[in-house]
Amino acid sequence: MSEILTAGRSGPGAALDGIDPRARVIGAGAFACVTVACSWLPVLLAALMLALGLMALSGRPVGATLRRMAAMDGFIFLLVAMLPFTTPGAPVFTLWGFDASREGLVHAARILLTANAVVLALLSLVGTLEPVTMGQALHRLGAPDRLVHLLLFTIRYIEVLRAEYLRLRRAMKVRCFRPGTSWHSYRSLGYLVGMMLVRAVERSERVLAAMKCRGFSGRMPVLSSLAYGRRDAVFGAGLGALLLAMILAELAHALV
Repeated sequence: MSEILTAGRSGPGAALDGIDPRARVIGAGAFACVTVACSWLPVLLAALMLALGLMALSGRPVGATLRRMAAMDGFIFLLVAMLPFTTPGAPVFTLWGFDASREGLVHAARILLTANAVVLALLSLVGTLEPVTMGQALHRLGAPDRLVHLLLFTIRYIEVLRAEYLRLRRAMKVRCFRPGTSWHSYRSLGYLVGMMLVRAVERSERVLAAMKCRGFSGRMPVLSSLAYGRRDAVFGAGLGALLLAMILAELAHALV
């Protein structure tokens, strides 16, 4: 998770670097809501183009971003590939005796365009933020303190837990453990999961005790301030106008 949130951060001089994190979080949420609510293919294509524009403004490396998008597309490929053959409608072509419907192809295209546009916009607007900065932005937007703490602690300690897991796996391999389908393998893997839970609870108790010794009272002090500026207003107005145009185009198509 920490790799996803921190990889591909915007480089120096990226146009979105000076935008208030709260404006970027709100913009990402608004973009996702509007894009998911739309279903006309030209509007979804426009949303994808807008997401590509945001990627360019964020300064994300194109190669790494496209690899992440390809991983996401591979995850939903099976679902999308089956839709033309499972959705009733006018047949377009036949493959191995199965008819692919036009409605299924359109539905698959909608899913692909929507998923790619939303994920790309989230990576560009939110994925380039430092985890601490994003937590601070969520706190200033009124998100529950416990949710913000959970996010920050997860990002901070997920690599620690991964290192602990790898250490336990190496210990099992040293003792000649080889995973298989026997009851011994299932029991050993169960012990591994149990030990991970025990180690996680013990570490959380030590971290909490250390934080209390340093005066933690349930709230984290914020050392930096956030303030909206002219660039934030221009960014919000521009993105809002484009999203409003998408909504109007979708409504106009629905009324035709």
